[in-house]
Amino acid sequence: MSDEEIPEPDRIAGAPHPRETQVLFGQDKAQADFLDAFGAGRLHSGWLITGPRGVGKATLAWKIATFLLANPEVGLFGDPTLAVDPDHPDARLIQSGAHPRLSLIRRPWDDKTKKLKTEITVDAVRSLKTFFQMSAADGGRRVVIVDAADELNRNAANAILKELEEPPANCTILLVAHQPSRLLPTIRSRCRELRCARLNAADLQSALAQAGHPSEQSESLATLAGGSAGDAIRLLNHDGLALYAELIKTLERLPRMDRPAALHLADACVGKAGEVRFGMTLDLIDLFLSRTARAGLMGEPSAQGAPGEARLLARLAPDDRAARRWAQLQQDLTDRSRHGRAVNLDPAALILDMIFKIEETAQATALI
Repeated sequence: MSDEEIPEPDRIAGAPHPRETQVLFGQDKAQADFLDAFGAGRLHSGWLITGPRGVGKATLAWKIATFLLANPEVGLFGDPTLAVDPDHPDARLIQSGAHPRLSLIRRPWDDKTKKLKTEITVDAVRSLKTFFQMSAADGGRRVVIVDAADELNRNAANAILKELEEPPANCTILLVAHQPSRLLPTIRSRCRELRCARLNAADLQSALAQAGHPSEQSESLATLAGGSAGDAIRLLNHDGLALYAELIKTLERLPRMDRPAALHLADACVGKAGEVRFGMTLDLIDLFLSRTARAGLMGEPSAQGAPGEARLLARLAPDDRAARRWAQLQQDLTDRSRHGRAVNLDPAALILDMIFKIEETAQATALI
């Protein structure tokens, strides 16, 4: 398989790669925090870029990398921004993936399985030794992007930790992390954190338009995506809005469920053609349970992901006791889903089992 054919693990299908994204929406504070440190001459060797998946963390990492490589001196006068002229020589090299002083660490391709590996291996991190030796000849700043640091296996994490403990001269390591709690505490302690927030509705719409995915279903999309442009694109790519509406329609009669509709929902997840729908259905069931539990604590939501959803959530979770039941069910079904996928349980059987557990909880809640 040629390099051009290997899928990029840090690219969302149907969207530009983060290095190609022109404008970063909604992360002004994170950008300002970095620029403040840079302008004051306090550039850390390690930066941990955190926040929910799909809100622009990787885009921020690439913009910082481009800025650093295009600005050789730490500390700037005036009011700097991360913007770099796309015709700048360093920017053009980065866009082409050929910058000699930039290294990207991500999940590698497995020639045996013909798939991307599920984690970043230590060999990928050890390649930094060669990178540092070769790039040292230039005498300029070096940048490493790790995307995502959550995917480092233990040996790889220890190898990155060693680089953070003894950073090479004039080197900045940017770690993108969706769940920083999964990282070694020693890695977190050696990095300065840049926190990326969820996008508001306006920024989400702007980000989607830039990525080539304008949508007129703004309320449902913003509600289900939870401020994540990445999640919004996945929903649009895989008809997730229609699938969530089908899920709500299936459950609208609870505590008695529409059995034929449940069977149809489950059967559509079977086979090769149903693989993507299966994963999306599991994600949307988890989202439904999370929103139900939240409704029990905060009341009927002001925005809904599908017609009739707000009324259904308010009825299923009228108080905090019901909220606790739904939160516990979400945890139980998350574990059940993880186990079912690990042992290749029949998709239809797994979906039906989860929907029946939802029905049982609705019936038990109705008796409180």
